[in-house]
Amino acid sequence: MRRPRPAAKPRQHARRPGVRRDEPLALERFVPYRIATLAGLLARGASRLYALRFGLLVREWRILAALGAGAPLSAAEVVRRTAIDKGRVSRAVANLVRRGLLVREPDAFDARRTMLRLSQKGRSVYRRVVPLAVARERELLAALTGTERRELERLLAKLHARAEAMLARLGGTPGGDEEGD
Repeated sequence: MRRPRPAAKPRQHARRPGVRRDEPLALERFVPYRIATLAGLLARGASRLYALRFGLLVREWRILAALGAGAPLSAAEVVRRTAIDKGRVSRAVANLVRRGLLVREPDAFDARRTMLRLSQKGRSVYRRVVPLAVARERELLAALTGTERRELERLLAKLHARAEAMLARLGGTPGGDEEGD
């Protein structure tokens, strides 16, 4: 007579040291939450500054920044580079075109799609916003030493790569269609 096998233990995922399964989540220590709230604080500050000086929403500025290198991009590529969902990119692009900051052109290689580029007016706005954006970054990073800044850059790249791999395992693609924690 065969003995029944013991029930398999559910696979446990790595947990933070000292955190029990039945404990409530401490948001102030939850890294995705902390990153999201930091991003939110930075976005709110940028939003106020860019809206007051240039009449731009943060997502509109991010689109201008993605196009600032000069090469025309498709809307899909803008979505990928900015991590803004496609609906918001579509509305922002329409607004930027209406305001004369972006130009839509047919794609030379695929007649079914259009390419986006900065207009002359858009390039002028871009050149005026870049120094403000860089100054805000410099002010934020002034809280860190040079060594800490280099370490932060290394760690952010590492976390970004891991987050992309985690999303890919779930069948997602970078591009801002989902909100996350």
